[in-house]
Amino acid sequence: MAELRDFPDQAFSGVHHGPLQAGEWITLQDSKGRRHSVFLERGKIFHTTKGGIAHDDLIDGPDAVVIKSKGGVEYLALRPLMADYSVSMPRGAAVIYPKDTAQIVTMADIFPGAKVVEAGAGSGALTTALLRAVGIHGQVISFERREDFAEVARKNVTGFFGGEHPAWRLEVGDLVEKLNERDVDRVVLDMLAPWECVDAVAEALSPGGVFCAYVATTTQLSRVVETLRAHGEFTEPRAWESLVRDWHVEGLAVRPGHRMQGHTAFLVTARRMAHGVQAPRKKRRPAPGAYGDDYSGPRRADTSEDMPKATE
Repeated sequence: MAELRDFPDQAFSGVHHGPLQAGEWITLQDSKGRRHSVFLERGKIFHTTKGGIAHDDLIDGPDAVVIKSKGGVEYLALRPLMADYSVSMPRGAAVIYPKDTAQIVTMADIFPGAKVVEAGAGSGALTTALLRAVGIHGQVISFERREDFAEVARKNVTGFFGGEHPAWRLEVGDLVEKLNERDVDRVVLDMLAPWECVDAVAEALSPGGVFCAYVATTTQLSRVVETLRAHGEFTEPRAWESLVRDWHVEGLAVRPGHRMQGHTAFLVTARRMAHGVQAPRKKRRPAPGAYGDDYSGPRRADTSEDMPKATE
């Protein structure tokens, strides 16, 4: 069989063909679907309850093979996909899971050559997806407040791509204080209080640019949406979540699986208007009580007087 072509290092795809090499991550999966991430090192042994698997038995061999432990149990050995790597990488902060990463890359329209600002680099899971999407001709500027998290993200991202990605810059500090970029195409915020960054992000984004926030709770969701509305120079925010359910398929037995990826977070997107241009006011009447006496969140300056009350 002809030797498979590997991808050039300059592509920074994080994908490789050819024999497995020391210094690579692989995924071992047993017959029950349980997965183990293994960093290949010469002379090392991966221990299981059914016996060990020598790394040397995999190194210099092909990808996508079946290997037996000393106890005779078969394991499928594969190079991990980016989705596999992101959920198994060493963590500082919690990672954004693949189902949400896919939504962010698509719905925030991350494209080759884009200039993207990310705040809340965490463990680097989303960063790897953003860098692959923008390519070597784009730019991703990541902000992370905690130096220890930033170091974890740096190791994970460089580990995935096999070196320092030329399109990536990692800044340790607060986005509001350190963001000096202009003509930014996309901004993705994964942080506790993204509404605090709206003014800074508005200055950085180009007209038509996309704002995207990833928040865990309904309280955060409400605050960031209303802050975007109150700012006035963003289009009407769109908010949603995604739920992913496995399906069991076996002959005529086709049914929902027992596993489901439920709520992980809410996503919010909005487009930047041209500077100085106010977005049209939302015409649909709010639900009764939405902006009643108990509401203390942000309001647009032109709606504070005539906002419908709960009793109307």
